[in-house]
Amino acid sequence: MADKKEDLVKEEPLPDDEDTKKEKSEEEGSEEEESASEQEKTPEEQITELNDRFLRLYSEFDNYKRRTAKERLELFKTAAEDIIVSLLPVLDDFDRAMKAAEDSKDNKDVKEGMELIKNKLMKTLAQQGLEPMNSMGTPFDTDNHEAITKIPAPKKKLKGKVVDVIEKGFFLNGKVIRHAKVVVGS
Repeated sequence: MADKKEDLVKEEPLPDDEDTKKEKSEEEGSEEEESASEQEKTPEEQITELNDRFLRLYSEFDNYKRRTAKERLELFKTAAEDIIVSLLPVLDDFDRAMKAAEDSKDNKDVKEGMELIKNKLMKTLAQQGLEPMNSMGTPFDTDNHEAITKIPAPKKKLKGKVVDVIEKGFFLNGKVIRHAKVVVGS
């Protein structure tokens, strides 16, 4: 039984091992040939080869820069495409409302139509991350507001606060994209 265990432990060389040895010796031979051929080259040939390699790398990098600049420019051109496409139905509604206003004698219907369109527009913009600023009655904040003028505060508690909003301010994803133009009580 001990003899059987010894037989199992003995390893016979696999045919793959011989192939691997041949491949290694071929690789070593090719490396030696390359280094020998490099040693045989004159310094001028080596310089020419290195210059050629440098020019190819430089050209490749220059092409990469041009391609990325072109891609970036294309991205800027189409960045607002989604927003514009989402606003087109609102534009269509305004066209219909203007046509209806010409035909209608009742201003109440026109006002309701405009109110519906405004709500639709605000909903579309809110989906893109736009939020209006609620500035009326809040303390004046230079980060969010632009003071147009100061007037005497109608009440003492309105001193230093926004009394009137001339133009609404807006946030886009939490960042101020337009400061509110306000009148401040003093």
